[in-house]
Amino acid sequence: MTDDTKTSGAPGANAMWGGRFAAGPDAIMEAINASISFDKRLYAQDIRGSRAHAAMLAATGILSDRDAEAIGEGLLTVLSEIEAGEFQFSTALEDIHMNVEARLKALIGEPAGRLHTARSRNDQVATDFRLWVRDQADAAIEGLTALQTALLAQAEAGAEWVMPGFTHLQTAQPVTWGHHMMAYIEMFARDIGRFGDARARMNECPLGAAALAGTSFPINREMTAKALGFDRPMANSLDAVSDRDFALEFLSAASICAMHLSRFAEELVIWSSAQFRFVTLSDRFSTGSSIMPQKKNPDAAELIRAKIGRILGATVALFTVMKGLPLAYSKDMQEDKEQVFDAADTLMLALAAMEGMVRDMNANRANLEKAAASGFSTATDLADWLVRAAGLPFREAHHVTGALVALAEKKGCDLPDLTLEEMQASHPGITEEIYSVLGVHNSVASRQSYGGTAPDQVRAQIARWRGKLK
Repeated sequence: MTDDTKTSGAPGANAMWGGRFAAGPDAIMEAINASISFDKRLYAQDIRGSRAHAAMLAATGILSDRDAEAIGEGLLTVLSEIEAGEFQFSTALEDIHMNVEARLKALIGEPAGRLHTARSRNDQVATDFRLWVRDQADAAIEGLTALQTALLAQAEAGAEWVMPGFTHLQTAQPVTWGHHMMAYIEMFARDIGRFGDARARMNECPLGAAALAGTSFPINREMTAKALGFDRPMANSLDAVSDRDFALEFLSAASICAMHLSRFAEELVIWSSAQFRFVTLSDRFSTGSSIMPQKKNPDAAELIRAKIGRILGATVALFTVMKGLPLAYSKDMQEDKEQVFDAADTLMLALAAMEGMVRDMNANRANLEKAAASGFSTATDLADWLVRAAGLPFREAHHVTGALVALAEKKGCDLPDLTLEEMQASHPGITEEIYSVLGVHNSVASRQSYGGTAPDQVRAQIARWRGKLK
């Protein structure tokens, strides 16, 4: 995809831009210059943009209604040929724009040459690519919403099931399974917000900017913008053809989303291990071993965990391409698409796989509860009780609790297994009431602050999200 010049039939030259050149490109130049191998994915957007452009040219009197009708019908024929797998793409024609235009000319003849009036491949590709990325932002939002729905079902099923909450992957405090699932719903909601914000910013139309300076033809850019679902035309022609912020924002949002998926995938890998047995993943998203018959490997989760590398790599690659480019268009920008295509494909696959795993997985309630009570997980509850009931400053309560944890560890028991006398030896203000706060169910039930892990708080958040997801 490159700048346009006048066309000519010079011998051996590319018929689309050969007037300036006496001979056609070298085979190596043709190979490095052509983008049709990947930008053919933009065919639907390219044809949609061309049909909108032709309709506008007719409405403004630049193109006859007869020619515009022939172009519109011819483009629909090209579209049907591509979708039926009957279209022959040519590397010699460089890109999707030239391939479509050449086929259109074969179908309708001379009127096809008038389609390119008042536009350049520079604003054409900027429009096509922006339309494609906008579609991918919508698809990502849809995929994330489906994943949230699956997480919500898990949260609802286990709103009061207790499990260990971790910091440093060490047992910290008891939480509920529902609370943990809801944490990811909030996380993925921010991803939806980022894709939505990026979509709103990218929803301006470059078409009509031409090569870089606009056009002398009396075009109606508002008409084409509206026809293509954009909010408005872009306000500066130089910016319109050289901007790839929309792709960078999409990749940035995709990278953060992939990182979130990777964090969740890591937990599923840990939770499904023989050492944890918190969850059982379905056979649909697991594999076996060629040598160890007992193995059930969480390969889908592991692959999702790895996908961030490809998506983040694409983000860095496009930033690197764009960082030193002067205005307006440079051929470097042809290197934008493969990165974005791969990142979008990778993200959608990861989202679909994660949704499937979440829908199918079974949480082991007994193992979750057993683990929740281990590792002195109610130590903070003991310290909080000392502050509330015994009037200790928190730092002193923390010290007393630490001494009791050390005693329990020495005896090889948990905090509730210590006798009242042993506890009172650390602080005489401790009473029998202390045992009421040391159970994991009592612990989670007490976390009633907004956003806390108490089951009724979790159910309130579930209800809120049920309404939002509808």
